[in-house]
Amino acid sequence: MNYHDTIGTIGVGLILLAYFLNMFSIIKKEGVLYFSINIVGASIACYASVLIDFLPFVILEGAWVIVSSIGLFKTIKKPQD
Repeated sequence: MNYHDTIGTIGVGLILLAYFLNMFSIIKKEGVLYFSINIVGASIACYASVLIDFLPFVILEGAWVIVSSIGLFKTIKKPQD
């Protein structure tokens, strides 16, 4: 496995980890941890997509980072119950 495959695998693995933890109610989908794992994973996957010069996934993962960042920001700013 070469460098960009390893980086991409780590990024996608983190995204899938967040999804798995959410699906089994281990973490909340509106939680800071969920958004943080998604941001890190999508950022790494986006970087790997840049390395292999595959624009569709650069756009997809970049959008994933932006949407997750907005979700994280909204979660942090939300008044505590």
